[in-house]
Amino acid sequence: MIIVTGGAGLIGSAVVQQLNQLGREDILIVDHLGHTDKWRNLAALRFMDYMEKDSFEQILDAGTLNGRLPGGRPLEAVIHLGACSATTEPDATYLIRNNFEYSRKLALTSLAADARFIYASSAATYGDGEHGFADNEQQLAQLRPMNMYGYSKQLFDVWALRQGIMDRIAGIKYFNVYGPNEQHKGEMRSLVLKAYEQIGATGTLRLFKSHRTEYGDGEQLRDFIYVKDAAAMTLHFLHNREAGGIYNVGGGTTVSWNRLARAVFNAMEKPVTIEYIDMPESIRSTYQYLTCAETAKIHATGYEKAVTPVEEAVSDYIRNYLVPGKRLGD
Repeated sequence: MIIVTGGAGLIGSAVVQQLNQLGREDILIVDHLGHTDKWRNLAALRFMDYMEKDSFEQILDAGTLNGRLPGGRPLEAVIHLGACSATTEPDATYLIRNNFEYSRKLALTSLAADARFIYASSAATYGDGEHGFADNEQQLAQLRPMNMYGYSKQLFDVWALRQGIMDRIAGIKYFNVYGPNEQHKGEMRSLVLKAYEQIGATGTLRLFKSHRTEYGDGEQLRDFIYVKDAAAMTLHFLHNREAGGIYNVGGGTTVSWNRLARAVFNAMEKPVTIEYIDMPESIRSTYQYLTCAETAKIHATGYEKAVTPVEEAVSDYIRNYLVPGKRLGD
């Protein structure tokens, strides 16, 4: 039995869909659907059971998880992708409980059952990149996240290292993931989806001006990765139990907002029309101008598949999912 927390989310639903493609349906999905339309991401997926996060956590606290698994099947793996991923979330206590304490419970439960534990860390832990983007566990304590979300992820990484369990689990630092099934994410949706909506409504896309002289407007750089690639990299660690530690999951290269915007306009067959607007004062001090994953470590574990180029991925996303209104698996 494989448990996928956050299984209705962007990365989680892609992981479940790829498990289905591998013939796996012995899956328990854990999530919090709330008042969103995230449930639509589940409609085309095949799994044995679903459980709301609060109910699942009560079972964890009671120590009765093994007795509650569907069909009495043994626990093989926990792929822990459920978290509050809002970089602007102001409630630090909520983030600690949801992103740190919950992860700690799951890790200990998995290890006690000799199950594989794979969890989502975040590239937000790297902060402004002052110390680079190397997925080196020994450098974790040097990192300074720029928001509370990143710090909540950093807390678990450091805890796992200090507990001496890091080599027995796999922590994934996702960079900028985009693709089908992200409609529920609100302001945390990718620029691709936001741009698709803006361009469709107005014919124009608004991007933040640069407030640093070394970057032109729209030339701020990110490491983008298509969700299908992110899911494939995640499942690599399910099949390779020997790989332990922190691993970056990204494209390993940088793409400017302008290039990403052009890819969206081209996929929509629209002329490129960009308006640059001032960045809000509230985020200027914590805004990242550059992220780029070092990916040699994951390739050293045997992952060889090339990531999808941004233009190809954006075209697939828009033409095969957004335009026809489809979700993964439809």
